Amino acid sequence: MTNFSESELDDIRAESARAYELDRAHVFHSWSAQKQLTPMTISRAQGSRVYDGEGREYLDFSSQLVNTNIGHQHPKVVQAIKDQADILTTINPAHVNAARSEAARLVTERLPEGLDHVFFTNGGAEANEHAIRMARLYTGRHKVLSRYRSYHGGTNLTINVTGDPRRVPNDHGDSGVVHFFGPFLYRSEFAAQTEAEETERALHHLRRTIELEGPATIAAIVLETIPGTAGIMVPSPEYVQGVRALCDEFGIVYIADEVMAGFGRTGTWFAFEQAGIVPDIVTFAKGVNSGYVPLGGVVMNNAIYDRFADSPYPGGLTYSGHPLATASAVATINAMAEEGIVENAAKLGEEIVKPRLEKIMANSKHVGEVRGVGMFWAIELVEDKDSREPLAPYGGGSEAMTDIVGKLKAGGVLPFVNFNRLHIVPPLNITAEDLNAGLDVYEEVLTNADYS
Repeated sequence: MTNFSESELDDIRAESARAYELDRAHVFHSWSAQKQLTPMTISRAQGSRVYDGEGREYLDFSSQLVNTNIGHQHPKVVQAIKDQADILTTINPAHVNAARSEAARLVTERLPEGLDHVFFTNGGAEANEHAIRMARLYTGRHKVLSRYRSYHGGTNLTINVTGDPRRVPNDHGDSGVVHFFGPFLYRSEFAAQTEAEETERALHHLRRTIELEGPATIAAIVLETIPGTAGIMVPSPEYVQGVRALCDEFGIVYIADEVMAGFGRTGTWFAFEQAGIVPDIVTFAKGVNSGYVPLGGVVMNNAIYDRFADSPYPGGLTYSGHPLATASAVATINAMAEEGIVENAAKLGEEIVKPRLEKIMANSKHVGEVRGVGMFWAIELVEDKDSREPLAPYGGGSEAMTDIVGKLKAGGVLPFVNFNRLHIVPPLNITAEDLNAGLDVYEEVLTNADYS
């Protein structure tokens, strides 16, 4: 917690007013109608807190875009970036640099044996883009399967692989992507009544999709192990195991998108560990260095690596394995290991978040379901529990959701909101005290909410 002096507040206000003025004059924002925006200014951040342009404090229950897994301004990571800047700020990725080599070692050490080589990118979208390119070159096939209710990035290819409404304006049907329904029992596409039924029917649907599309045409299945922005729908281990088995049966590359779920968010280093499977390719970003410097990557198995051992890989990036980015990854991974941050996420999720959200659901008229694991949870808001009608339409917002978000912010919490959902995704090293304080605000707002 930071207490600013009056002179510091004056400086923050002046600096933020200037920043806002320049933003509105010159900055083009993502996913937005530009003239309708009144963006929030963030002036400072520390630990699990951010401060707006007036110096007001908020508990960051969004981890921004679910990437500041180690919190804001972690001193070990900040110092590592400063130290690296004194030695080597940037270099041609064709050259070896110590930060990239060590980051690659630390990443692959946390993955199963056989996933031993990393191609570094600037973020998650590029990681998925290159993973798909590798799979296509490895198999000689073109089609890619991905699920509806997913997000894989904003490049031309990955926005088409994405399965949420942001895809639609960019989708011309020529990307080679085929979508399928994944398991989501609360809003089942398969008329399932139990998790076992949902798993069985979703896998049958995927098998039929593969068979009818032609297995010999399909290069890869790209799957967020636990879909993030799309709703944190945790699949059964049997579903993930079933996807792995289908990929094995039909010679399809299994790409596990761990961009949001990876690096401790689910209470294990990677979410797929919880299903006991090994993907062919793993993509990552976000939590690998908490977004302090843009970084992502593709980890491929040895068979795919061997495809390019003596034949050049036709792809590259100017900033692949950038020294400042990989130095921050080294510091982040080491700090997470030394400080037990992944274990903290698992413990707080099970002992605090789960029971608190279940209590809120029991006492709130508009909470239809809560679901998640680790520090990765979603609150499904509905018109009423019987109809399960979303409190905002899929792909849109509503006055009720706007009101709820406004009240959460007024209570000193910065939420993550998407359509009719609130996600509970604070930094993994948040204290139990701060976590409970934030959940107190959610409980107050959601228990008293009535939009009937």
